[in-house]
Amino acid sequence: MSVTRYFPILVAILYGPTPASAEPSAEAATEQVKVQLVASAAAVHPGDQIWIGVDQQIIPHWHTYWLNPGDSGLATKIQYQLPAGSTVGEIKWPTPSKIVLGPVVNYGYEEAVTLLSPLQVAADAPIGGELPISAKVKWLVCAEICIPQQAELALRLPVVAAGAAVGPGSTLVDSAKASWPKASPWHAELLAAADDTVKLRLTGADLAALREQPLWFYPEQWGPIAHGFQQQATVQDDAVEISLKPGDQPLAAGETLRGVVAVGANGKASGYQVSAVWPAITTTKPLAEAEVQPGLIETRSELTLSWALLLALAGGLILNLMPCVFPVLSLKALALFEQAKHQPRQTRRHGWAYAAGVLTSFAGLAGLMIALKAGGAVIGWGFQFQSPLFVLIVAYLLFAVGLSLSGVFTFGSRIAGIGSGLAARGGYQGSFFTGVLAAVVATPCTAPFMGAAIGFAVTQPAVGMLAVFLSLGAGLALPYWLLCHWPALQRRLPKPGAWMETLKQGLAFPMYATAAWLIWVLARQAGPDAVAAALLGLVLIGLAAWLYQISRPAGDFARHLAFSVAILALTVALAGGTIVVGASGSTATRQAGSDSEAFEVYSAERLSRLRANGTPVFVNFTADWCITCLVNEKVALGNRQVLDSFRERGVVYLKGDWTNRDPAIAEVLAQHGRSGVPLYLYFAPGAPQAAVLPQLLTPDLVIGAVKGASL
Repeated sequence: MSVTRYFPILVAILYGPTPASAEPSAEAATEQVKVQLVASAAAVHPGDQIWIGVDQQIIPHWHTYWLNPGDSGLATKIQYQLPAGSTVGEIKWPTPSKIVLGPVVNYGYEEAVTLLSPLQVAADAPIGGELPISAKVKWLVCAEICIPQQAELALRLPVVAAGAAVGPGSTLVDSAKASWPKASPWHAELLAAADDTVKLRLTGADLAALREQPLWFYPEQWGPIAHGFQQQATVQDDAVEISLKPGDQPLAAGETLRGVVAVGANGKASGYQVSAVWPAITTTKPLAEAEVQPGLIETRSELTLSWALLLALAGGLILNLMPCVFPVLSLKALALFEQAKHQPRQTRRHGWAYAAGVLTSFAGLAGLMIALKAGGAVIGWGFQFQSPLFVLIVAYLLFAVGLSLSGVFTFGSRIAGIGSGLAARGGYQGSFFTGVLAAVVATPCTAPFMGAAIGFAVTQPAVGMLAVFLSLGAGLALPYWLLCHWPALQRRLPKPGAWMETLKQGLAFPMYATAAWLIWVLARQAGPDAVAAALLGLVLIGLAAWLYQISRPAGDFARHLAFSVAILALTVALAGGTIVVGASGSTATRQAGSDSEAFEVYSAERLSRLRANGTPVFVNFTADWCITCLVNEKVALGNRQVLDSFRERGVVYLKGDWTNRDPAIAEVLAQHGRSGVPLYLYFAPGAPQAAVLPQLLTPDLVIGAVKGASL
């Protein structure tokens, strides 16, 4: 059973409800793009194959993107829904244009484009009925800024008997077909050159068509070819060669590079499909590039699965020291103190139960990411915290745990037990759900080594991604597991006593603090109405906990009445919060923080203009739910000496906010081998690429990067 079947449900859960809209029609429009669902025929016969597609009419100075968008951007995605028995194929992409913004080179379409796909009508389509076609279209349209947009379109075509006239379809279909790349009449091969470039060599008949014409090669996939390299065409008697520069992710020798050779002026070129086998290349890195800030800047290397597993294990170990996990450290400390009265065998079992909870959670997170990735979503580490509903639920959970630690309500006598009645059935279940909670609250943090490991994981097949996530979970669980298996430590633990009740109540406050922080994140995501609903929900949860506790010694009627009121309060808290947060989350507007004077809002176009002008740029990709990001901003990026250093050297500070979903930022993260924030980039004047700073910053480290000195 395909996991993509559940993709719409998963998206609805994670990102909240889509605002209600009118019944879809064949046309829709935004301020920048008018979209229309078109077909090659006005009616169909059963078993016919026709062309359907989406036409985009784009206002001047704006553009959408090709299959490979180039240095930035996102390709248009079309999700069709058809009756059973009818199928639709892949998009046939017209020859793109080269869109240059400073040093950034993108591939896309200006003015207009029609994206067609073949549609096979079911052989048993009922004659006299209709063939309903609906499409959900998502695209990114850019000029000075980039705006993600979407529309739902619908079209109904009559089904007529064989031999009956089907009538003409949209004239846009024939125009689109004329813009498709043709089969290449030339033989293509790739040759390694001495100057660290590769030559795309075309040989065969009709080479005259390539002479005295602008030529450009568009690779179908991102990575093998540097898009910004100025390709040069050399015409010989028996061949034409186009010089290409290997990109950030060159192919291995023997793999096939596919793409389109455009012949003619940009926007009016004829395209030809070519493919060639990638040669064995030995590159030499210029000395100036190799000596940039050794030891300070993180470099992207070609990871293997073994190295990724080791980095994930190390990242999970360090994650125990990050502020996200601190609230759960209190629960683990309480568990260790109570286990001093247990036999070593029982303590070891608690360690295994805790590890099982952590690993189960990370396996579930990996499975969810695999499902979303299979459905075409752009995802990354901590993606679930981009959902206001998820943030609200975690805030409720931590608040309830705090109430339990404070003694407002209890489930049995085992301190380590959390998770409602599950903990009452046994301490091992409590340890298991403590592990689950540790995994949940750890995801807003990013530890050293994690970025490279998770960035590698999201590019791998399902088995590789699962292995990396389990290694990360093993690192998180390992310290507590070792303590549970360390007899010498167990003998030194203090004996349980009345002091533990006081400690337990005191350790409730980190839970309250974390819940308060999550409410602040919710305010940034979904606005004041969502905060009001969340605060009311906290009050109702407190009421439910109090009613549950006071009704325990009461008679059956009073206990059942109080329990019913408690369930009602919890239901209102969850349902009301879900409705208000979902509605607010779709319309909330983010406000700049108090430090807005120190930075500008990131956009790819702004970065391109600054780099084209030779301006040094520091880019901070962050999110309000990322505690590591917030700590770095307070400790390093908000430091007066750092900001003075930026001003002295004319560094422009850009901040990209990933608190809510932003496909453009997700694409930049992926280009730098990351699947989540934080990501810190410094573009020195004239540097060919960004220097990537570590995920934990200090003022000296940032100042050193700006100065170009090795610390």
